[in-house]
Amino acid sequence: MPRILAPLLAGATYARLLHLLVGWIFAGVILMIYPGTYHKGLGEIVVASAAVDVTLLALVALVPATRRAEGVQARLLLLPDREEDIAAESSGTWADRRRTAGWLIGRVVLGSVVGFATAFGLTSGYDLLTGPDSFWYLPLAPVLVVGYGWLVVSAGRLQLAMAVRLLGPSPAERLAEAELRAERLLERNRLARELHDSIGHALTVTVIQAGAAREVGDQVFTAKALEVIEETGRRAMEDLERTLVLLRETPEGAAGSGTATEQPGVDQLPALFDTARSAGSPVEARIEVSAGALPGVLSRESYRIVQEGVTNALKYAPGEPVSVRIAVQGGQLELRCANRSAVGGAPARLAGGAAGKGGKGGKGLRGIRERATLLGGEATAGVSGDGGGEWVLAVRLPLRLGS
Repeated sequence: MPRILAPLLAGATYARLLHLLVGWIFAGVILMIYPGTYHKGLGEIVVASAAVDVTLLALVALVPATRRAEGVQARLLLLPDREEDIAAESSGTWADRRRTAGWLIGRVVLGSVVGFATAFGLTSGYDLLTGPDSFWYLPLAPVLVVGYGWLVVSAGRLQLAMAVRLLGPSPAERLAEAELRAERLLERNRLARELHDSIGHALTVTVIQAGAAREVGDQVFTAKALEVIEETGRRAMEDLERTLVLLRETPEGAAGSGTATEQPGVDQLPALFDTARSAGSPVEARIEVSAGALPGVLSRESYRIVQEGVTNALKYAPGEPVSVRIAVQGGQLELRCANRSAVGGAPARLAGGAAGKGGKGGKGLRGIRERATLLGGEATAGVSGDGGGEWVLAVRLPLRLGS
């Protein structure tokens, strides 16, 4: 019994009834104006009125804004589970206009059926319950009320299905929405990588410097360590500010410029190496390509990749020499970061998980792989196969992006 009565008491049922009756009112107005109800047979009246209805609705559907107006009204009165199932955009193609015309015609037809059923049911019910034999028909009153209620419920659900089908997003709109969601997801992943690489590097350097200053106990060394911590923290704050500007997605943030939105590139790698050296790890760097010769996105991503490689070296092999080489070979940009490590095993393809017994896998290496893949390149990481015991991060990126 609750399943039968619950839909009859729902507010959505009566909102949908109102939406249905609007279509009936439109048909009724047209019927009264033309062809009228005098001196004509019933069949002729219905045919003439239907012809006028279809013609007017088809013409109205040609107006692009009609689809938007109908979509907004359907969202408010038909109450779909998800508003995005019913589009609220103007018609952009002839297919949209055809679907809008089909919706308008279907809405008026269904609304007219429910409207005439409402008028006929009320008058017939009144006659039965007030006639001379009303006593015998009184038990039928609840049946009539429930039956009419379920007619409204069924018609409302059918009209909602029609709205989703005919006013719902077109294939082109669904594709555009999917592309937008994909772009947003990629942007979120990119920002997450930026934060991981920048803040992770800053925290690694800070921890190493603080620990070394405590162990050494020399005032000169401690002062130098504090200076490095201060500079590293300042850069991390700039990176964080730049990321927050991008996350706000405000017109001011979108138009922002200066240090808040400037991305570090290959030209800023020497400062990164100086920070690593101050942390006690000698860095031998060979940068055989100028920053101006690289596309902006390639220079920025190269900086982040090398930064993650140096951070891993500081974290897992503190104090060990680090070798970095950036060069162009065979039309590709090659990035190589190597450091001595007591890790055994063979070179492993980056797979987003642990990349060896030393535990040098995880989010950092997965982020490098994602960066390389998005740029059309590849990345590997693992222990070198020459028996030297070096941990090597090697990345190859095409110089012509998108090729």
